[in-house]
Amino acid sequence: MNRFIIALLSLFIPVPLVAQTTRPIAGIDHVLIISVDGLRPDVLLRADTPNMHTLFHNGSFTFWAQTTVQSTTLPSHVSMLTGVVPEVHAILWNSDMPFSEPVYPAVPTLFELAKKAGLTTALVSGKHKFEVFDKPGVLDWKYITKLKPPTTGPTGTYDPATPPDPNADSMVTERAVEIIRDHKPGVMFIHLPGVDSFGHGMGWGSPAQLESAGEADRCIGLILTALSDARMTDSTLVIVTADHGGSGRTHGPDDPASRTIPWIISGPHVRRGLDLTLMGHAREVQTFDTFATACAVLGLHPPIDDPVIGRFVEEAFDTGDLLLDKYEPKMVPATEPTTETATEPATNP
Repeated sequence: MNRFIIALLSLFIPVPLVAQTTRPIAGIDHVLIISVDGLRPDVLLRADTPNMHTLFHNGSFTFWAQTTVQSTTLPSHVSMLTGVVPEVHAILWNSDMPFSEPVYPAVPTLFELAKKAGLTTALVSGKHKFEVFDKPGVLDWKYITKLKPPTTGPTGTYDPATPPDPNADSMVTERAVEIIRDHKPGVMFIHLPGVDSFGHGMGWGSPAQLESAGEADRCIGLILTALSDARMTDSTLVIVTADHGGSGRTHGPDDPASRTIPWIISGPHVRRGLDLTLMGHAREVQTFDTFATACAVLGLHPPIDDPVIGRFVEEAFDTGDLLLDKYEPKMVPATEPTTETATEPATNP
């Protein structure tokens, strides 16, 4: 009798509706994006980076990917996680702005789409300005440092009285490992700030920056170990990339050394050891493709009027099933501008 009453009552209890997704690769339940701020590809290759080397040997990669024309931290990262140019997402500055009210991207982020699909989300960042992603109700777990970057001088160099913090990446990694261990988020973004800080402080390609890249790699190793300990390795797509490179002690608009970034993807059904440049010039990976590829493998789709220019990097995968449900922008792609449009000087870290 009790079972009958319970079954009858269940007919009248509302069940929360969660958006369903169709995933082209059933084995991918999580996406982890790691951005090593300021990591120029040659710095990655020259430094002691065994974990990143293992990722690209076991996955697909290009060391000729391109970031936004602006080539600065905040506009580039927002493009990475929205799939649109800065003029569309409207985050054109690159510092902690004294707005009276919070300002968020003008188009949905990867986190927003994931939440609408019933996935959990997390963001861990070593720069305070990443608060632009902290839209109410979007991030389930987060750590965004409250520390502001050191003051920069007219040449873009850090004030010698406030040198780069060698422990910045470790602090971020500790929080990231905790979130992976305790919550296993569906979509997670991790930002490691150290390489950029040492680029501004000591110069891009300097011995100090190479050492910082090695520290970022050590942190990536800890993050990958956390995935393994949480038994998430076989169900997680990992993308390691950067927001920009740099030269001298700065980075900025439409500079080839600033625009060229690494792009490494590893996980279930990702081709092993594939250099994506072998696919020809037509398959030039852009930072917008990080958003599109994450959307594709999780079955997420932006609104019909969202002018996404990112493309799903389907060549990186070894399953033909992807062709049945691949991600494509839903309207004519916006053309990225070829002239400098950033409103903030390139000297900001």
